Amino acid sequence: GKYEALFASTLSNEEIPFDLVAVKGGEPDIMLRKGLEALGGIGKFVKKGQKVVIKPNIGWDVGPERAGNTNPKLVGEIVRQCLNVGAKEVNVFDHTCDNWQRCYKNSGIEQAVKDAGGKMAPGNSEGYYQDVKIPAGKTLTKAKEHELILSSDVIINVPILKDHGGSRLTISMKNLMGIVWDRWTWHRMDLHQCIADFATYRKPTLNIVDAYNVMKQNGPRGVSVDDVVMMKSLLISTDMVAIDTASAKLFGMDPADVRYIQLAAEQKVGRMD
Repeated sequence: GKYEALFASTLSNEEIPFDLVAVKGGEPDIMLRKGLEALGGIGKFVKKGQKVVIKPNIGWDVGPERAGNTNPKLVGEIVRQCLNVGAKEVNVFDHTCDNWQRCYKNSGIEQAVKDAGGKMAPGNSEGYYQDVKIPAGKTLTKAKEHELILSSDVIINVPILKDHGGSRLTISMKNLMGIVWDRWTWHRMDLHQCIADFATYRKPTLNIVDAYNVMKQNGPRGVSVDDVVMMKSLLISTDMVAIDTASAKLFGMDPADVRYIQLAAEQKVGRMD
């Protein structure tokens, strides 16, 4: 419908030199700058005057040291980079699990975004979400998606890599559950198939995986800092399957054991090799 022309305009014909970039050993903002440099800069993905939406994981009312949410320093730097190349506006949101205002504040993300010149947007009410059809879905054929995703030129998906009780790992494809309203139905159906189905819909312009601090157990919320290992790593890719495959390996897990990665590869969302 009315969004199709908008989607087409986001697909740049510019050559991107690598399918995947991985960086390790630095602070989140420095690693991001190095990683983007290797891809030719954020300007390959964000053009002057465009509207950008950034989707971190802000699901939990925990501080940054617990690694339940995306690193605030990373999110702030992405906002800065987008504004530096002339983005018209940069919005950041998540459909949180815990109280949204507490999640935004205590994750440190709200402050980091505001300091960088971006805007925090709410995702806590069904009124923000609109019906979309998922034509390539096998189990999931429709969803209610946040209007910011539907009205933005560029989507930057910024998950944190961590353990997850329901889906083994939460990375880029799983992070998209925070842009829909009716995610509880995914759990009632086949969670892995729903994640893969939704990944066939509108792929993010860019995926940036935060693996600075990684929750190795008791995910997705975690219990204490004892669940967390410092890995000081970052991955960037336009391909959700490739980045989730590489992230699973970094975590120490065989990607073939994470069923939604396998399913999404079979549904031609991206490459597992």
